[in-house]
This record gives sequence, C-alpha cells and structure tokens, in this order.
Amino acid sequence: MKKILLALFVLAAAACSSFAQTTKSSDVAKFSIGVDPGLPVGNASNAYNFAIGGSLKYDMPIGSGTFFNLSAGYTAFLTKDALKQLGAKSSYGFVPLKAGLKYYFNGQGFYGEAQLGAAISTESGGGTAFAYAPGIGYTADGGFDIGVRYEGWSHNGTIGQIALRIAYGF
Repeated sequence: MKKILLALFVLAAAACSSFAQTTKSSDVAKFSIGVDPGLPVGNASNAYNFAIGGSLKYDMPIGSGTFFNLSAGYTAFLTKDALKQLGAKSSYGFVPLKAGLKYYFNGQGFYGEAQLGAAISTESGGGTAFAYAPGIGYTADGGFDIGVRYEGWSHNGTIGQIALRIAYGF
C-alpha cells in the first residue's frame, strides 16, 4: 500500500509541475477544514448506523478550474446497539488519506471530484484499505463548501458510506 501511495504522490507531483498555473482569484491554492457525517451503505449498514468525522483538505490549482487535492482526516463508524449488546465496541475508527482531482464545471461554484488513497484502521490488527471517493459539491463565495460523495474502503470486503462534507476554506 505504501508503494501505491508513493506512486500516486509522484504521479501527482509530475502532473502538477506540467500544468501552468492561472492567476484568476478562484484558482488559488487553499486549505479547508470540515465535518464529515455519513450514512453506511451496503453491508456496512448491517453493523453501523452512522459515521462521523473531520477532515483537512488542500487544493492546489493545476489548470483553469482544475485542482489537485490532498486530504486527511478521522472517521468513526458508530456500531448498532444490537451488536454492542453482543460485546462489540461502540465505534471503530479510521484515518483516511486521499489524493485526487477537483474540477469546477463553470470555473467556480459547482464541481466534481474523485479521490483515491488509503483508510488506515485505528484498531489493533485492523489493517489498511484501498479508498475511493467520487463526489460533487458547491463552493460558495466566502469560502464555504458543501459536498456529497460515495466513499468505499476495500479490504476483505467493502465498507461504504454516503458522506456529506461541510467545510470552510481559507
């Protein structure tokens, strides 16, 4: 998994250096911090009833309306009561680390985004999963951003969620 992440980083760095940066005010590098609530889907909905997390994202322009981004955060999947009564923990934590591309359809406002990376379990022996997350969103004037995405983590099965991201960019 480390080799895959290193290869993604090298590829992204090479791609970023090959694009000319624009000087439009909407095409400037920026950080954002957000809260990420989610609803487990698929098999994950059998064990978990909700997911909650936070994230930090960095967007770097690589072309007009196109950004390369890196994100890191923490997500906790909250276990259903029936499983807690059988001895399961109340929540299971993960640290998702992703890189991707964001494209503003009209140069600003509405965008599409796709990210790949890894979700590292904070549980002993939990392992690392391959993460993928396509989504859409809207960035408003003033730095507020809201987006929705499907996020899947594949490792001996898939943990999936429909997640919302409410963020502030600076």
